[in-house]
Amino acid sequence: MKKLLLINPVRRKSGYLLSKISRLPPLSLAYVAAVTPSNWEIKIWDENFTPFVFEEADLVGITAFTTNINRAYEIARMYREKKIKVILGGIHASMLPDEGLQYADSIVIGEVEGIWDSVIRDFESNNLQPKYRGPRLDLSRYTVTPRRDLIHPDYLWNSIQTSRGCPFSCHFCSVSNYLGREYRQRNSEDVLKELDQIPGEFISFLDDNLIGYGPESKRRAKAIFEGMIKSGARKKWWMQTSINAAEDEKVLELAAQSGCLLAFIGFETIDRDALKGMKKGSNLKIGTENYKKVVDTFHKYGIGVYGAFVLGNDFESPEYYKKLAKYLVHSGIDIVQISILTPLPGTDLMEQLEREDRLVYKNFPEDWEKYRFSYVVHEPRGIHEETIYRGDNYIKNSIYSFPAFPYRMIKSLFNLKSATNFGVTREFNQALKKAWRNSQYYAKYPHTL
Repeated sequence: MKKLLLINPVRRKSGYLLSKISRLPPLSLAYVAAVTPSNWEIKIWDENFTPFVFEEADLVGITAFTTNINRAYEIARMYREKKIKVILGGIHASMLPDEGLQYADSIVIGEVEGIWDSVIRDFESNNLQPKYRGPRLDLSRYTVTPRRDLIHPDYLWNSIQTSRGCPFSCHFCSVSNYLGREYRQRNSEDVLKELDQIPGEFISFLDDNLIGYGPESKRRAKAIFEGMIKSGARKKWWMQTSINAAEDEKVLELAAQSGCLLAFIGFETIDRDALKGMKKGSNLKIGTENYKKVVDTFHKYGIGVYGAFVLGNDFESPEYYKKLAKYLVHSGIDIVQISILTPLPGTDLMEQLEREDRLVYKNFPEDWEKYRFSYVVHEPRGIHEETIYRGDNYIKNSIYSFPAFPYRMIKSLFNLKSATNFGVTREFNQALKKAWRNSQYYAKYPHTL
């Protein structure tokens, strides 16, 4: 038997990633394992739990985001020095395959499942090609079940993916370039069958938007939730969705009844002009003045709100940061993720900043180390980078300090109507607070404006 070693590389400097509540299993590698021929021995090495050391293999597959791509390159180099073939996949390699080929023998661009047979066949005949482009799959006919038996058993969350693609073109996001602008959905029946096979109580839906973008996708979401209720499985789960999910309260009611703990929503900013620059159409349609109504609608059904915000847009100011901090304390948003605007490969934002020669760190691949949402990596207009760091510290100090933090948690306990929902919310807050305190700017810049 030939041995395939699949590796999940991890930057080990982030307290957030090292928190159990925030770790998610490498489902993409479990999908690779599922479509690998049965005459191969397969192992997944997951650095979320064990730092990698060299292990013999006939073929190595590595997946990575931009945030951990340099660790992936480091491991790939280890194997190539020993003349062992390395295949690299994931969103970063798909956006920059020529860069990846400096460190790997072959790059899989896009979705791996539809092309992996060819990759293995070519490897076995000693004819591995430098690039393979996976087709965008018709998920309505997709029946592959990931090899969860190969995933480390100590994850809190078991993950499932039920859709791919996004019709939106947010300025800072590469999902539509990576997975296409068509929202492709698995049938609710197939999703429910897979859910029945997943052990454990806690589930994370990896879809960029589980509820979707129109009547058809909402009907499918309702069918999934109704099926979960009918099965009596009593799973506890969380999802990503867009702000307009609050427009259909029946969807949220069913989601809550089926065990929804919380929803991750990209609010991004409370500044309308910044939203326009981000091309965040759904948020513009609802309006920043209605964010509180959205949060209240989720809370009506006991679903927590995990709100994402971005700092570092052009022409932000200390006054804006003070306004945002005050808003977040009183908004009712249960978990607040604040990231520094980061241009990633394959985004319109990256293309714009490269065109305008505004990138500060561009010695790639070494500088990808800084493209992890906690560095100002470009020259913002109308604001100094130190003000952004101080603003980030000011806002996080505002939401995590006394008396604001206990005030926020008491509100969450009241709004979520469930000890489990509240417990998960509290743990996410602690993980994000820990990540902030481990950040490169926490001690370097004042927490005042």
